[in-house]
Amino acid sequence: MPKATAIVNARVFDGTRLRDWTSVRFADGIITDCATGPTAQDGDEVIDAEGGTILPGLIDSHIHLVPGALAQGLTFGVTTALDMFSQPDVMAVAKQQAGARSDVADVRSAGIGATAPGGHPSMMYAPFPTLTSPEQAERFVADRVAEGSDYLKIFGPSGTAGPRRMPSLDLNTITALTNAAHDRGLVVVAHINAAAGLREVVSAGIDVVAHVPVDGELDRALADRIAEAGIAVGPTLATIENVSGEPGGTAVLGDPRLAGMLGDAQARRLTSGASGRRGQHMPPYSRAEENVGRLVDAGVTILAGTDAPNPGTVFGASLHRELELLDRCGMTPAQALNAATAAPARVFNLADRGLTAPGRRADLMLVSGDPLTDITATRAIERIWRAGVPADRRAFVANAAEAEELDAFDARVAKVVAAVRERRYGFDPTKVG
Repeated sequence: MPKATAIVNARVFDGTRLRDWTSVRFADGIITDCATGPTAQDGDEVIDAEGGTILPGLIDSHIHLVPGALAQGLTFGVTTALDMFSQPDVMAVAKQQAGARSDVADVRSAGIGATAPGGHPSMMYAPFPTLTSPEQAERFVADRVAEGSDYLKIFGPSGTAGPRRMPSLDLNTITALTNAAHDRGLVVVAHINAAAGLREVVSAGIDVVAHVPVDGELDRALADRIAEAGIAVGPTLATIENVSGEPGGTAVLGDPRLAGMLGDAQARRLTSGASGRRGQHMPPYSRAEENVGRLVDAGVTILAGTDAPNPGTVFGASLHRELELLDRCGMTPAQALNAATAAPARVFNLADRGLTAPGRRADLMLVSGDPLTDITATRAIERIWRAGVPADRRAFVANAAEAEELDAFDARVAKVVAAVRERRYGFDPTKVG
């Protein structure tokens, strides 16, 4: 093994902007030098990028762990995955894998999220602990820390009213949870999927909003409040478009740069969708893009996340779709790339990664094109390094146990989607009209 690797004749995006560097050198898993001239030393492995672009390894800011998730994500350049809900045993196994193996993405996890009895996502993962009052917040957070959670996930108000409203935590309990988490140095992520719910929780002190509402417009005043509060938003457009009946998964499958690295099971997932087709009562996907555009205009920090493995998404590949969708919302390619590199590293206190810079982890991706002019060039992957170790890019093939768990996840998602639609509309709108 060479003592170090030097990549030469490259463009270099550092996580925030294109630099004038042409060479990056790393050794023992750490970037040692970035320069406008050659960085190679005697004995180094030298890789000619031939004008390609070096990027920091991608960070998917919203996944849910299932077997195979971390291996498949790394295949597409996701060197770090942020899990937004898993049972403690699943979280522990994933972390053990990430610590022992270089052929899977690194991972951080929220573990079990805070919700009310009967609230989302209790239908998917029950049984697990719930809360009914602010007085229970300290214990709940302490238990999550003891289980190994890296940040706190809170399932916020649905924003709907009436007898069909799904149970959710009240603002006092959300605020108490946020304060208890902050006392322990934890970032707080709030799952919000309605405009009214988002408006309600901005004052609670949360750090990140997961998802972007599609049930109504985010007005400029609310977008400005979110920006002023320093709250980041992870829209998860790749999942929202599939839930809305848009063919996002098919679009991924239609790109040979991505499809060529998919096994048969993953290819089928991309065409499965969560709703089949959008009924006349379902909000249009375009509203999600409009709302993200308003957040971008207000200066809100955006985080790229997929919510994989929801139907119509696959780990890793769908993050490249997410980048394309963010670009469509008015973000520049550099801003979209920042949303998958430096921004999540900063928001989630991952101080050792997210930037191409000396002293940072050598989580790197080399692509043959220029994603700063065409964001889809991130799909033309030539090489990936995870903490300096080259990733062996082969199409991910799920084993029997992994395929079974994905099928079980899909069944849980279908159950939740049906219940939410029943509560919101009184029927499943995709089966009528």
